[in-house]
Amino acid sequence: MNHDDRGLLPDGVATPADLSAQLERLGYLPDTGLATACFLALRLHRPLFLEGDAGVGKTSIAHTLAELLDAALVRLQCYEGIDASQALYDWDFPRQLLHLRAAEAGGVTDPEQLEAELFDRRFLLARPLLQAIETSPSVLLIDEVDRADDEFEAFLLEVLSDFSVSIPELGTVKAATPPVVVVTSNRTREVHDALKRRCYYHWVDHPDFAREVAIVRSRVPAAAQRLVEQVTTTVQGLRERDLHKPPGVAETLDWTEALVALGATELEPDTATATLGSLLKYREDQERAYGDVTALVREAAGGRG
Repeated sequence: MNHDDRGLLPDGVATPADLSAQLERLGYLPDTGLATACFLALRLHRPLFLEGDAGVGKTSIAHTLAELLDAALVRLQCYEGIDASQALYDWDFPRQLLHLRAAEAGGVTDPEQLEAELFDRRFLLARPLLQAIETSPSVLLIDEVDRADDEFEAFLLEVLSDFSVSIPELGTVKAATPPVVVVTSNRTREVHDALKRRCYYHWVDHPDFAREVAIVRSRVPAAAQRLVEQVTTTVQGLRERDLHKPPGVAETLDWTEALVALGATELEPDTATATLGSLLKYREDQERAYGDVTALVREAAGGRG
């Protein structure tokens, strides 16, 4: 990784097109907007905030960037009720208690000595944020931040401002090289503007037909071209329906893999409806889409230019 005025861009990457080519080499096919967002986040060393529907590749880009940068991937999965100790660090109380008993049994009675031994670095449990700060180079994935609450957002904003952590018993830990940060949101709720302003923001949309076909061909090479085109046409048609959870690219890949496993080289209505569990994960969506799938498959069988 190069840490001069080029930010954290890897060697050989001077433009968004260069970065796009490197990501494609690793199996991730970004559109121009996403490639540019990644480029600028690395160039300007700003967190990358990716928002969009589930299954459009937000999490995957963090994995691919880690591979490209030869960096450790550290993932913080957000959820309702997550707090600072679960994201930053905690003390290993059971081990501290065992050590305390052993020390007392060995005749150690000085309170200051006992306290110093109990709050030694070996008893500190580093959670994802501290792991990312202490690991260089690293890519920190803060996944589904919209699941956390407002207080946790404010805490994240503080950590992302200087990538340092104050541990009262040990002092301040500061990143030698701040991690590349990718924050994702499925927009189940609005994330506060303060966090978004700290980041480079990009909305990740579903891919167009040609790019989705290319993605599936890249990830499921055993699938026949005709099958991939029919599956993609059907999936894109279903996204226009009023579904609780429209299928993302991840579901397109799952469905294609299931069809290939059944030996399909073309998409037939009976096979399509029998394998809807790979595509639609809610019973209501399956019931609502049952007739649409049959119609879309027949339409796809007519070919698409």
